[in-house]
Amino acid sequence: MANASTDKIRLLIVDDSVFFRKALTEALASDPRIQVIGSAVDAMDAMEKIKALKPDVATLDVEMPKLNGIDFLKQLMPVNPLPVVVVSSAPIRVLDALSAGAVEFVRKPEIKGPDGMRRFMSELTVKIHIAAAAKVAKRAPVRAPAAASAAGTAAAPAVPAATRAPLTLRRTFGADAPVIAIGASTGGTEAILEVVRDLPANTPGVVIVQHMPPVFTKMYAQRLDRICKMSVKEAEPGDRVEQGRIIIGAGEYHLRLAKDPKGYYVRSEQGPKVSGHCPSVDVLFDSVAETAKGNAMGVILTGMGADGAKGLLKMRQAGAYTVGQDKETCVVYGMPMVAFNNGAVQKQFPLGEMGAEIVRYLSMHK
Repeated sequence: MANASTDKIRLLIVDDSVFFRKALTEALASDPRIQVIGSAVDAMDAMEKIKALKPDVATLDVEMPKLNGIDFLKQLMPVNPLPVVVVSSAPIRVLDALSAGAVEFVRKPEIKGPDGMRRFMSELTVKIHIAAAAKVAKRAPVRAPAAASAAGTAAAPAVPAATRAPLTLRRTFGADAPVIAIGASTGGTEAILEVVRDLPANTPGVVIVQHMPPVFTKMYAQRLDRICKMSVKEAEPGDRVEQGRIIIGAGEYHLRLAKDPKGYYVRSEQGPKVSGHCPSVDVLFDSVAETAKGNAMGVILTGMGADGAKGLLKMRQAGAYTVGQDKETCVVYGMPMVAFNNGAVQKQFPLGEMGAEIVRYLSMHK
């Protein structure tokens, strides 16, 4: 985390492009809270400068010579964990980087010219501030390439699947099965994976909002679908919320729960940002409170800001069971903290216990 004794975030820029290193240095120098303390041209240079300069945050290009950003993160995190903001235009590489320990990402500008660069720099500045508040712990060294996709959160690495007690749900549900609604932001891609990966295939429908842009949400859903026992897809209008299915809110589309005589389904609609985001966790939780009332469980996970706190409170007031991730296992204890402080969260749990708590709730639900 950033040094509390100073106002400035000490930043290291890691990029093989001379142009990009210069552009980032000049643009970020205008932020009064950021001090660019150095730059690195490749992974080996970055490793040496991280040891020597001890930055609070690093920005990291994924495509670099000698050693790419993903493999660099796998080497860095076990020995010198650091909040890293990945800069890339490739969704699959971003997801790999988040699995390897990065806490945030920014897409490289798609629009050439000053407008595209200005928007990019504005978003990058925000993400650097968020990363400075993130908690990153040492990870166990990666022993096999496939291990990255099964990693836990940056704050608390997951227990290897082979050592987990299997989760079982020994009951059946009808058309009015309860709905599980989950919301997350910074650190959430891996936190969500940790929660849902071992949910039994007969688990009632799960609806999720993770702050993420278009294309990224689809690839994230595809990644979860390959790992989880339940099926996972990006939301499309009219998708049924049914047993064995997880629905991920699409980037730039709000996800809402709705109901008809056949049961629950989702609406996926574009609209203005709510609580600073689209999709918004508050929008999802509000709709669950209104539609499912007490026939639901709300889960709020790691993330900066307050999105989801108001909606989760509405869920609790409507009779739903509401839980939040605890401070110790959050990458950023922001959203769960606000939800706990405003009375929305009934109980807090470590990330590693959240999946079992969902199964316990479903087993007891009447």
